[in-house]
Amino acid sequence: MTAATPTADTGAAPDQQGTLQSALQSRGLRKILILAVAAAVLVPLAHAKWSSGTWPSELTVDLNGPLGRTSDWIIDNRDSHPLFVYFLGHLSNAVVLSVRAVYQLLLLLGWTGVTAGVTLVAWRVAGVRIAATALVSFAVSGVLDMWLPTMQTLALMIVAVVASVVVGALLGLAGGLSERLFKILRPVLDTMQVLPAFAYLLPVVLVFGIGVPAALLATVVYAAPPMARLTALGLRGADPGVLEAVTSLGATGRQRLLTARLPLARKELLLGLNQTIMMALSMAVIASMIGAAGLGDRVYQALASVDVGAALAAAVPIVLLAIVMDRTTAAAGERMGADAAPSGPKLLRGWYAWAGVAVLTVLATVAGRLAGSTIWPSGWTVAIARPVNDFKEWMVDHLYSGVPVVGGTADWAAHFTSWVLDPLRDGLTALPWWGALLIVAALAWLIGTWRTALTATLALAAIGVLGVWKPSMNTLSQVLAALAVTLVLGFGIGILAAGSKRLEAILRPVLDVMQTMPQFVYLIPVVALFAVGRAPAAAAAVVYALPAVIRITTQGLRQVDPGAMESARSLGATRWQMLRQVQLPLARPALLLAVNQGVVLVLAVVIIGGLVGGGALGYDVVTGLAKGDLALGLVAGVAIVCLGLMLDRVTQPTQRRTTGKGA
Repeated sequence: MTAATPTADTGAAPDQQGTLQSALQSRGLRKILILAVAAAVLVPLAHAKWSSGTWPSELTVDLNGPLGRTSDWIIDNRDSHPLFVYFLGHLSNAVVLSVRAVYQLLLLLGWTGVTAGVTLVAWRVAGVRIAATALVSFAVSGVLDMWLPTMQTLALMIVAVVASVVVGALLGLAGGLSERLFKILRPVLDTMQVLPAFAYLLPVVLVFGIGVPAALLATVVYAAPPMARLTALGLRGADPGVLEAVTSLGATGRQRLLTARLPLARKELLLGLNQTIMMALSMAVIASMIGAAGLGDRVYQALASVDVGAALAAAVPIVLLAIVMDRTTAAAGERMGADAAPSGPKLLRGWYAWAGVAVLTVLATVAGRLAGSTIWPSGWTVAIARPVNDFKEWMVDHLYSGVPVVGGTADWAAHFTSWVLDPLRDGLTALPWWGALLIVAALAWLIGTWRTALTATLALAAIGVLGVWKPSMNTLSQVLAALAVTLVLGFGIGILAAGSKRLEAILRPVLDVMQTMPQFVYLIPVVALFAVGRAPAAAAAVVYALPAVIRITTQGLRQVDPGAMESARSLGATRWQMLRQVQLPLARPALLLAVNQGVVLVLAVVIIGGLVGGGALGYDVVTGLAKGDLALGLVAGVAIVCLGLMLDRVTQPTQRRTTGKGA
């Protein structure tokens, strides 16, 4: 009896020891302990050696000399070196001839032929509703007196999209068939997609000069990565069982690609085409800055004279083009994915339907020419510039200041700057550089692996090495503030839209307009309402990034397993409990993707913010392009890429490939 008590005591001790041992074996706790020890050792050493906290000048690399010499060499040899004469010169001529040929074909068809042809193709591919949208969209372009600029933009976009799809498909094919090439291509595609367009406009202009070739190449660099990524994803995700069955039948590698891999990846290929079209159209205004005619040039020229109405008249056709192409390719993807058997009369299927489309387009073209009008009749146009400008002035007069209770937009901008932007900027610039590196490394390691932490730390360190630490911290403060507002609004609206199909239907056209409207168009209303400074730059970033976050959040919550939702409902869970305990955890990958896209899109508007007082890296990129300073613009652009890479690694958890014990 007396021995019973010690037995019970000794039985509890191993349980406690086991609990402590299991806690110490927890990967997260071990990481925290290692980080605490490392901080206790490294922080005093770093403070003793670099007490000032500013990035040491001996650790910077001056690129002004090499980049300046590169710029001079390009200018001196552009007309004589074999690389320019026999390769880049022919490439430039091919681009000009291709765009001109497509434009002449559109003019030959006339407004009746183009409208009928696009409408019939949309009907054949996507159905009656999309065909009606296409018809209305081209009619609106004509009514706004933007028919010729629309044809110029359409010609450039057709050639740019074809080139982007070819380049992206070839890169994706290489990455999808080879693991080694995929690992090499991934950082290249990341750089192409994150590097601000303004940063590579200057090198492109140095090589090709101002004009259509430079604009088209810049568009291809920006629009090809989505096609490459989704092609590689589709090829790598092909069903292994189907591939094994094809191989067992004796198919060669080429036959497996053509008969199995590509057909299985058709949905990803169409999605890549869709995203490429949207990205190419978003470059229409930026490309106009280096010589591309069309709608983008009209927008840019109108904004240069602060004419918001004229800019909107040119921007609406860009939005409509994007909506028509988006809906058409998306509907085509759904139809192909449905694998439905063809139905309807024989004359409405296959080559009969396409032949009918061609015949009707020719008839519409002939009818237009017989009527004596190949360009949209001038008597059928409506001017919207004056009423739009009047509305903008009304908004400024009534919302800028003096609004009862809530104050005006000028007060909001001042409060946001003093309460959010200034403390963030001052805190980041006052933080020692080694402290920033340690914080980034810790955050990236806690949610990922040591490779993730190393990548994020090297990306941030590269900013210091380039000698732009202080402006980068200023830019980072604006990005973090805009990203926080975007995610709060985007997640909130996305959750509401996921719970209400009616709200989602109402939001869809609004989000379409916000996502496809050129950034320059809403820049002037933003500046008019919020004045010049960092606040309007952050507001523009929020407006541009918000639609993607809302869409991805809504889609992720909608795709949660219905069985899990039904199980939670049967157990008596409330709507809030189902959202918090079922939907949000299961939609975590989509929410992380929304964060990633928010980072990328907010960074994309940093450059635009440099035009309205945002300063920092955005101003350096814009100034470099304006002055022809390759070093200034390119270094700032690379720093923005490094910021994007660092934020991506810090916000995106990395799935471990092994289950070993090492961290």
